[in-house]
Amino acid sequence: MKTILIVEDIDLNIDLLTQLLEDDYRLLVAKDGVQGVALTEQHSPDLVLMDISLPVMDGYEAARAIRRTFPSLPIIGLSAHAMQGDAEKAKDAGCTDYLTKPIDEDLLLKKLKEYLE
Repeated sequence: MKTILIVEDIDLNIDLLTQLLEDDYRLLVAKDGVQGVALTEQHSPDLVLMDISLPVMDGYEAARAIRRTFPSLPIIGLSAHAMQGDAEKAKDAGCTDYLTKPIDEDLLLKKLKEYLE
């Protein structure tokens, strides 16, 4: 079973992602960027769902830190920010892809299949 690390600080979003994914994937959860980087180094997940607006270390910095050790690990940036340039900023920081919140569940599941198969 593939492992997905969810890096998200809002419990409601964690719950929604968990309910959507727990039957098909092993899930790890970090509530800030520092924890996300540490769990990535400890568990080598198959994919990271990275919130951009995080406490302690934001998603951009966390993606950069993860990318240094895991250059090919898929990282999907998640953000409520849908302004022009946000996706490019996330990709410049090391995210492989970018989805806006609220999450389109069908699109997320499609992306997960794309990156994990």
